[in-house]
Amino acid sequence: MQEKMDQWINWVEFDELLAGCHNAPHNILGLHQFGKGQVFTVYRPEAQRVIVTDAKGENELELEEVEPGSGFFGYYVDGENYTSDYQLRICYGENDVVVTHDPYSFSPQITSADLYVFAEGKHYEIYKKLGAHPMTINGIKGTYFAVWAPHARAVSVVGDFNMWDGRLHLMRTLEVSGVYELFIPGVGEGAVYKFQILTRKGELLMKADPYANSAELRPNNASVVADLTRYQWKDTKWMAARRKETRETLRKEPMAIYEMHIGSWKKKDDGTEDGFYNYRELAPMIADYVLDMGYTHIELMGIAEHPFDGSWGYQVTGYYAPTKRYGTPEDFMYFVDYMHGKGIHVILDWVPAHFPKDAHGLGNFDGQPLYEHPDKRRGEHPHWGTYIFNYGKKEVENFLLANGLFWLNEFHVDGLRVDAVASMLYLDYGKNDGEWLPNKDGGNENYDAIEFFHHMNAQCEERAPGAMMIAEESTAWAGVSSPVALGGLGFTFKWNMGWMNDFLEYMSMDPLFRSGNHHRLTFSMQYAYSENFIQVLSHDEVVHGKCSMINKMPGLEDDKFASLRTAYGFMYGHPGKKLLFMGQEFAQLREWSEERSLDWELLGEKQHKAMQSYVRELNVLYQKYEALYINDYDVMGFEWMSVDNAEQSVVSFVRRGASKRNQLLFVCNFTPIQRDKFLVGVPSQGRYTMLLSSDEKRFGGNGIANAKTLTAKKKAYDGQKYSIMMNLPPLSVTVYRFDYKG
Repeated sequence: MQEKMDQWINWVEFDELLAGCHNAPHNILGLHQFGKGQVFTVYRPEAQRVIVTDAKGENELELEEVEPGSGFFGYYVDGENYTSDYQLRICYGENDVVVTHDPYSFSPQITSADLYVFAEGKHYEIYKKLGAHPMTINGIKGTYFAVWAPHARAVSVVGDFNMWDGRLHLMRTLEVSGVYELFIPGVGEGAVYKFQILTRKGELLMKADPYANSAELRPNNASVVADLTRYQWKDTKWMAARRKETRETLRKEPMAIYEMHIGSWKKKDDGTEDGFYNYRELAPMIADYVLDMGYTHIELMGIAEHPFDGSWGYQVTGYYAPTKRYGTPEDFMYFVDYMHGKGIHVILDWVPAHFPKDAHGLGNFDGQPLYEHPDKRRGEHPHWGTYIFNYGKKEVENFLLANGLFWLNEFHVDGLRVDAVASMLYLDYGKNDGEWLPNKDGGNENYDAIEFFHHMNAQCEERAPGAMMIAEESTAWAGVSSPVALGGLGFTFKWNMGWMNDFLEYMSMDPLFRSGNHHRLTFSMQYAYSENFIQVLSHDEVVHGKCSMINKMPGLEDDKFASLRTAYGFMYGHPGKKLLFMGQEFAQLREWSEERSLDWELLGEKQHKAMQSYVRELNVLYQKYEALYINDYDVMGFEWMSVDNAEQSVVSFVRRGASKRNQLLFVCNFTPIQRDKFLVGVPSQGRYTMLLSSDEKRFGGNGIANAKTLTAKKKAYDGQKYSIMMNLPPLSVTVYRFDYKG
């Protein structure tokens, strides 16, 4: 036997295997044909004996250690009597025996075609190939591991199933792709693992799986094997209806979005350290509340796995894993499924702009910059302390693009709100002179990121029809929500950050100074139709010293609440879909913090309960009257009645739907001054029926009396042929319904 083994073994490979730097271990391990016989080889350091048996554990063949103390066992067998269906009995001691199938007897599950398309950046389901996937091969259950690490000298799978010993499960590289793979029999769901990477410089890195579908709960950071194929979805009709949606139909539908951080929306009061509810526990609580409040969508912050709670999920280490804080991937599938069953859309915040420098994460993944750009001027955000993805590298583009599709298709998420788009578009974003590198034409546009957006949004529209792509973009970049075919970036909607900043600055002013800043209230209509905007009052505006919404408002308590009701009323009347961050619907007093629950006890106080009722009523009104949403992006949907009354800080405008019926008039007073017998120009004769006044006593207002129905007089005012006379309450929004009669 020894003579035959000497002839068969490549001793250079043998030395590399023992040194832990072999990147093609299947060449030397497993069952191989040799001459007229077969060679068995097994590498198991510390083992005393290795025995080969058939699948039933019978017909024993004991291997011999090739060199004493090497842990490399082999045996030459005359004839070709064995197939790959064999078992290994590995004896470390009398009572320490491991029985397993040989990991090095299985063929790759990734094809040459997979590798080619991945290298082209167009393998849109690469997450089904890379990562860790429980499967059965040739009747043997186990987990297939694959990772992209092209600069690595060698890669091993290590975990709780092999004592974290990198010698036991070395992976092989496939062709020239940089992809390493290995099927490990007997490893199943729940196994904890990492990739041990030997760099070209001889360093050993312990990296979490970039494509892992689950991870340990922080502060632990290893990946966890998960099976995403078992969950039985119940939202077939929902998904079928979603696939019929188009960019055009979505623009004409109501969107009242409740933005939330589910870890702090509500916490358990049970003495546990975090107090987190599970996704399954949260589902009915959130759905009941959202439906009661009249919201149509929820937007979730920070679901992808992240190590630091204080990042709110915007510094991601596990792009393909729902965070373990609230449960398993199946639990999150249940959460989304439950929302769909209640008619609620789910939007997920998604972060392709940057990633953190945690040692177990994507940074310098295989000993060199891989996911990040190698030039620090392109590859780092100096002020954020994070890495920037290298959008020009096809495999990185593929990683991100497939990740977006992963959430939309595998978890049935209805839309992605893409975080920090401006930081991707501009090479000099957040950087000082000398910290950034211009593009080839000397400009600050990131051509690679632009091409990424074109590719991503086009593919999402094709492969996840009806799903929304929403840009959080804070600049005047043109065409963010225009189709790619028309030269745009291809997003469905764009957050209206300019409006939010101007409007909140206006509302934060003492009413005495609002007249001199009237343009901050009205300027947004100058560009309202340049994009498909969502009007947002988001989480970013109620943290880090910016105050909660109620405490942004000037004055004493009653004026604060009246101003906030006025702000919300104006927002719901303004063209654009709506988003409000959790807690602000009942005027939470404290700034939001991820460390604690919302202050639900405030609902025991009259003013806060009344504010919640007011927001609920706005949502009911919003969904009931199509004038408030169907023409958000059409000039016919909005017309100023009075826009220049800066001295009194009063504006009025009309919202129109698809017909002459049920048009709405908004009259907004941004001063604490009551104006009796106030004349308002209107576009039509007929009756004007009051639907809502923010000054109603049920909402915490003064209840300034007005007739329920007013009749327009043929008296020209505000450039209109007709007018109505009303008592205009201080700090208020009043909404009237009318039918246009000319």
